[in-house]
Amino acid sequence: MGTGDRGRRDRPGRFQRFEQFVRDYTAGLRKEDVRQLFTREMAQTYAVLARDQDERAEPKRRVFRFFYRIRIVLLGLAFRLSPARRLLFAVALLAGLLAMSDNRFSVSGSHGTVFAWDASGFWSFVSVVAFVCLLAMELVDRVLVRDELEVARGVQRQLLPAGEVAIPGWSVAHGYRTANEVGGDYYDFLPLADGRVALAVGDASGHGMAAGLVMALASAAIHTAAELDPAPLAVARAVHRVVLRTGGARAFMSLFYGVLDPVTGELEYVGAGHPFPLLRRRSGELEELGRGALPLGMRPALELPADRVRIEPGELLVLYSDGLPEGLGSDGEAFGFDRLRELGRQGGDAAAVHRRILAAFDGWRRADESLADDLTLVVLARDPA
Repeated sequence: MGTGDRGRRDRPGRFQRFEQFVRDYTAGLRKEDVRQLFTREMAQTYAVLARDQDERAEPKRRVFRFFYRIRIVLLGLAFRLSPARRLLFAVALLAGLLAMSDNRFSVSGSHGTVFAWDASGFWSFVSVVAFVCLLAMELVDRVLVRDELEVARGVQRQLLPAGEVAIPGWSVAHGYRTANEVGGDYYDFLPLADGRVALAVGDASGHGMAAGLVMALASAAIHTAAELDPAPLAVARAVHRVVLRTGGARAFMSLFYGVLDPVTGELEYVGAGHPFPLLRRRSGELEELGRGALPLGMRPALELPADRVRIEPGELLVLYSDGLPEGLGSDGEAFGFDRLRELGRQGGDAAAVHRRILAAFDGWRRADESLADDLTLVVLARDPA
């Protein structure tokens, strides 16, 4: 058998391997992802790179505006790299510019041209290699950060309730979704020594790792303060001191904290800049629990009123973070407090109300859109007498 016959017989195998490579390379790719790449992600990339750059107004003429944005993007990329990588970035750009210029060299002798060389290919190769090396190093950094975020997410998951929450005479449904690997929302149920239960729902400012750190600090402060004095004002003041001292100027946290007596239904609570929980009475009437107050850690002085309410048999309480009513639908409209109130007004047991609200929220927003903010939803229903 000749080499030509063997080559023809290997062609189907090579084609199948190439076809498999294409399938693996494009696995999970959707048209919507490509559309978002050139719309939302490009706009978000430019906004991040333009941050802290030239604050002058963009030129009105289209040509000048194009070169202005190119300069902003290049500078934004360069100054977010380490000094050594910044030098590599400059080499890649310079090599790319040299590749586009006239790079023909020739040596002539008495008998004509002795040697001729076009260096454009060489500079193109240098530019591509430099950019690929730079991309590889940044990608490795991202992988390492992602691994660290996974560890942080696992630690944060341990700070939140898992499984069913048992409160005698009550049914409880709870859930939590993060916009990023690490979220800033927090909620917990703390059984107290006298049989009461402390309820806490909070939302740290921002997203990602910074918000997750504030959330972890607040969790530790709430647990420690509740052991010493579970009174709502005492716990809120303790969390306020911790966030104010360690969170920095941009860190603050909204919090709803209450102490529930499962036997009598008495709930003593404070609300610090957190969306007002909804209390559904047996008549179907809704009450909002809370009064206006600033989040914890925003100002040194803390002015926080404490209130008390009684939850009767057959009534339920809906606690949530602002990621629920402020979630955007496909048309850019927010889910809204009115829609949330209407869903809570319909009543039912805790699990039914929880499912109803999340199903309505999922139907409201686009399935392929990621969350813009963390979302927490907790429903407590007191069993009928």
